[in-house]
Amino acid sequence: KSGSWLGSVKKVLGFIELALGLKFLSVADQTYHWGILDREVYLALWIVIFTLLGLYLLGIIRFKDDDRERPLNLVKLVLAIADLAFVVYLIPGMWGAPLKALSGYLPPIETQDFVLDRFPVKPGMTEGDASSLSFRPSGASGEILPLPNGLRGYTSLDDALAESAASGKPVFVDITGHGCVNCREMEARVWSAPEVLPLLRDSLVIAVLYTDDKARLPESQWVTTEGGTVLKDVGRVNSYYVKKRFGVNGQPNYTILSDNGNQIAPMRGYDLDAGAFAAWIRAALSE
Repeated sequence: KSGSWLGSVKKVLGFIELALGLKFLSVADQTYHWGILDREVYLALWIVIFTLLGLYLLGIIRFKDDDRERPLNLVKLVLAIADLAFVVYLIPGMWGAPLKALSGYLPPIETQDFVLDRFPVKPGMTEGDASSLSFRPSGASGEILPLPNGLRGYTSLDDALAESAASGKPVFVDITGHGCVNCREMEARVWSAPEVLPLLRDSLVIAVLYTDDKARLPESQWVTTEGGTVLKDVGRVNSYYVKKRFGVNGQPNYTILSDNGNQIAPMRGYDLDAGAFAAWIRAALSE
């Protein structure tokens, strides 16, 4: 008799494993820029997988070796209700709902083709400027990426410093990774906070340094380490740079630089206290 219920457990875990496996494929998709698993595709697959799981728990769909006579019990009913409630939570994400509880496990919202109220209009931008922003993978210097919460950031610290010198705004350095769950959580829960977002949007120039990006750099931007290793992709170059310059090798890490490149804020890592994050920015701005 134990075989029947144990078989059901294995099938439930199989559905869950299939859904979680998409997370690892999504990370590879982002780091190599394949463009297969955009956010809406990822969410659509999760919605289908968890809907099928709910139907299985309710006994509406069965596998060949399932016990056809086994009645629906309380445990399966509760699990099915929780599962289908999760599906209902996912559905608004197809129209751009932030789904903050899952922010670390979903592809960036910038990869989604259709988002209601996609990007807030920043001072100095027109509606046309905002609507024309689209996701581009980080790569060689000169690129400006749309970031979460309607922000934009340079993929080159040199470019960010050049704008800083022209605008007088310090540079917010975001050391991040495509596969960094904590980075996505910081963006969804801290960057979006009302006391933080205006500071990032209006008072700082943002430089985004991905340390796991596999995009290949032109030969002129390759870096040779002290040991003679030639670093040829964005992630390895950024990882080497931030370790050498800031002494960190993990994500997320943040710091703030003056327009001449001097560090005016201590390194700050993962911390969901939005008030403390805002205070850290204000302290740097007062320098």
